[in-house]
Amino acid sequence: MPTAGVVIIGNEILSGKFADENTPWLVNRLRALGCDLLRVAVIPDTLDDIALEVAVQSARFDWVFTTGGVGPTHDDLTFAGVAQAFGVPLHHHPELVAILHRKMGSACNEAALRMAEVPEGSELWWDGGVTYPLVVTRNVCIFPGVPSLLKLKFDLVAHRFAGTPMSTRRLQSHDTESAIAHALTTACELFPAVSIGSYPRLDEVPFRVIITLESRDEGALNACARWLLGRGPGLTEAS
Repeated sequence: MPTAGVVIIGNEILSGKFADENTPWLVNRLRALGCDLLRVAVIPDTLDDIALEVAVQSARFDWVFTTGGVGPTHDDLTFAGVAQAFGVPLHHHPELVAILHRKMGSACNEAALRMAEVPEGSELWWDGGVTYPLVVTRNVCIFPGVPSLLKLKFDLVAHRFAGTPMSTRRLQSHDTESAIAHALTTACELFPAVSIGSYPRLDEVPFRVIITLESRDEGALNACARWLLGRGPGLTEAS
């Protein structure tokens, strides 16, 4: 299955001035697509931090999604950071320059043209007939940080990242995790295609532990659930 990492770029997120809306949305969207999200990093608007994180994620995952830092101001450093990550120069992409001149007219000044200064070798994705394309450098997709724009642009290219979505079953137990640990460990050994997690709900009355079973193999998932439910009255289907 395709793998992915996310790089959320912005001092405003780390300082708490604005809440991060993009990570929760991307987590759910990638899960629905069947693309395995393996890392999320929230980093400041600094060139070296962007370059380091992008380089690490690009080497480890099939896709990297950056959000933020693509505007015309001094703290918009994502294009430069991605270029540094791959050791390539920035250049004014002629198609992007033409788009900015066409859209902005006489207001297209030097600052505006920073939005057209992208890493050399970048592709432009025009999926969905957009008026402004997505810039992609190797396996790094460079998205805007504004949540509404991110969602719009991501949905137009989402088909490129699709795999096989996970199927899920939820069980519960009113016993402690220690009491059910052996059964869960044995189930992991018997059904290696199933990922099993246990999550105590300490704020609920009565207390319970939610057990999640996840797999791309529906048969293995259901067999694992049946096996666990047969371990005794302590494990039941979760509502």
